[in-house]
Amino acid sequence: MSTFEFPDLPSQFRQLLGKCRDLYVSSGELAVRENPQQLEGSAEQFVQLMDDLHRALLVKVFVSVCQCDRRWSTQEEFLAEVLVFHLWDQWLSGDDLRDALVEMSDKAMELKWYALVRPFDQIAALRNRVGELEAFVVRLANLVARADGPIQEVEAAQIKSIQEELSRHLRPIPIDEPSEHAAADHAGPQAIEKVFDTRSQLPPLKAPAPSPDIPKLPDAPSAGSRERSAAPSTGKEKLPAAKVAAAEAQPEKTPAERLATAMAELDKLIGLAQIKEEVRTLANFLKVQAKRTEAGLPTTELTLHMVFNGNPGTGKTTVARIVGNIFGAMGILKKGHLIETDRSGMVAEYAGQTGPKSHKKIDEALDGVLFIDEAYTLIAVDSEDPYGHEAVQTLLKRMEDNRDRLVVILAGYPDEMERLLQSNPGLSSRFSRQLEFVDYTPLELSSIFGMMCDKSQYKLCAATRAKAIVGLTWLHEHRDRHFGNGRTARNLFELAIRRQANRIAEIAELTVEQLSTLDAADVEFEDCPPEALAPLADEKLRFHIECPACEHGKDVPQKFLGQKVRCPKCKQEFDAAWGEIVYASASDQSNDEAVTEKS
Repeated sequence: MSTFEFPDLPSQFRQLLGKCRDLYVSSGELAVRENPQQLEGSAEQFVQLMDDLHRALLVKVFVSVCQCDRRWSTQEEFLAEVLVFHLWDQWLSGDDLRDALVEMSDKAMELKWYALVRPFDQIAALRNRVGELEAFVVRLANLVARADGPIQEVEAAQIKSIQEELSRHLRPIPIDEPSEHAAADHAGPQAIEKVFDTRSQLPPLKAPAPSPDIPKLPDAPSAGSRERSAAPSTGKEKLPAAKVAAAEAQPEKTPAERLATAMAELDKLIGLAQIKEEVRTLANFLKVQAKRTEAGLPTTELTLHMVFNGNPGTGKTTVARIVGNIFGAMGILKKGHLIETDRSGMVAEYAGQTGPKSHKKIDEALDGVLFIDEAYTLIAVDSEDPYGHEAVQTLLKRMEDNRDRLVVILAGYPDEMERLLQSNPGLSSRFSRQLEFVDYTPLELSSIFGMMCDKSQYKLCAATRAKAIVGLTWLHEHRDRHFGNGRTARNLFELAIRRQANRIAEIAELTVEQLSTLDAADVEFEDCPPEALAPLADEKLRFHIECPACEHGKDVPQKFLGQKVRCPKCKQEFDAAWGEIVYASASDQSNDEAVTEKS
C-alpha cells in the first residue's frame, strides 16, 4: 500500500487526468464547429486525434517529472498504475507495470512539447484556452512531484523547464491578431501541416493482451483503498461514441437553436454593450426582412460587410466569429464559418502571385465570413504598392461576384481604417456599417482576469482581487493606442499561475487549497512602477460595487471583494467579485459595516 504526503493526492491526480481529457476533447469539438477549414480529415478523426494528444501530454508530463530524480518511488508507481488505466483501461502491476513504465519513458523522451499542444496555438478558436492548458500542466507537474514527499530541487527545476517550454511555444497568444500566427492562418488547411502527422510522434502505448484477471478501476481508488472489481478490461480506452457524435451533431440543431446559442454567446461576453446592441439590432432587422419576403412584401437591400474599428484585444475577432454564426443560423450564409487573415494572407511578394493568393483565401471563406485584421496594411501608405491595390481590387470583385456567399469584415485601428476606406471609393461604398470597439474599462479587465481564473479553477482572495484592480486601473489610465486590453488580462493570468507554481514549489505539506489559490504575491505587473500599487496601503481605498438586480451602488472596503453580499436596498444576494476604485470620506469610513450586509 502506498502512502502519500497528503492522502487525497491519488484522487486529485485521477481528477486531473479526466479534466485533461475533457479539455482536449471539448477543444476538438470546438475546433470542428468554429474552424473546420483548418482541419484535415473528418470531425471524428480530429476529435479522436485530440484525445490521443491528451494521452501523450499526460505521459510526457508524468515521465518528465518522475525521471528527473533518476528513480521511481513506490508512490510514483502507484500513480503510474492510475495513469496506465486512464491510457489503456487496464490495471497493471509488477513486471507488466515496470515494462510499461520503461516503454512510456522511452517514448516520452522522443515527444516534442509543441507537437502535443500545437492545435491550441494554430487553431484560432482554441487560443483562448491556452491559459487553461498551461494551468493544468503546471498543476499536474506539481502533483506528480509531490507524490513521494517534499519537492526536490531537481524536480522544481524540471517543472520550471516545462513551464518555459510551453511559454515559448504558446505565448503571446493574441486575441485579435492572427498576423502573429501567420504560419497557421495564412496557409489554409496546410498550415496545420495536417495536424494528424502529430500522431506519428505519439507513444504507441500498445496495451498488453487483455486478460480476465486484469480488473477494472474502482470508482474511487485512494492510497488507502486498493479494491478492484472483477470486470475484464476492454483494452485501450476509446473515445466515447457520444463525444465523437457531438462534434458532427452540432449542425443538426435547428436554425432557431443555433441562433439562440450564438446570441447567448454574445451576451456572455464581458463589456461591449454597444456592440451587442448593434449586432442584436442587425439580427432583428434581418429577421423582419425575412418575414417580409415570406409575406411577399418588398425588402430593403442592406450591405452586410462591416468595419470593426478598435485597438488590439477589444474582442473584434470573437464578435466576428459570433456574427458568422448568427448569419449561418439565419440562413444568410450557408456555413457561417470564419476565416481570419491579414495582408500576408492576401498580398504576395512577386508579380503575378497576389491574384491567386487572394482568390485562394476568399475561396476558403465562401459561405462564411472573411475577417481581415489590420486591414489598413493592405495598401501601404508610403509607396505605390501595386500588389496591395491588386488584392483590394480582387476582393471588391469577389464581393460583387459572390455577394450571396460572402461577408467581409475589415478590422484595425480607427484612424488607419478611415484612411483605407477613403483611399478607394469601392471600399467606402461597400463598407458603410462601422462598429466601434472601445477599450475595456478597468472593471471589465478585472472581470476578464477573474473569468480566466474561474475557468482554470483558481480561487482569489480579497487582497489578490484588490491588487489586480489597482494594477489594471493604473495600466488603463496610462495606456496608449497599443494597449493590449483583453490580452493584458490574459498575460496577467498566465504570469500569475507561473509565479504561483514557483511560490509553492518548496512547500512540503501542500494542500488542495494552496494548489488552487492565487495570492496577491502571484499577481505581478511587469509594466507598472512600484508607486502604481501605492493605493493598496491607503486606508481610504474603497471599491464601488453595484447590485445586478437593482443597480444600487455602494463603496465597500477591500474585505468585501469576492464575498457573497446582500444588497441593503433590494435584499438580493450577489457576489461582490470586482469593483471600481474610489476613496472614502471620514463619514464613509465610519459607516463601512453598514454599506452592505453579508449573507
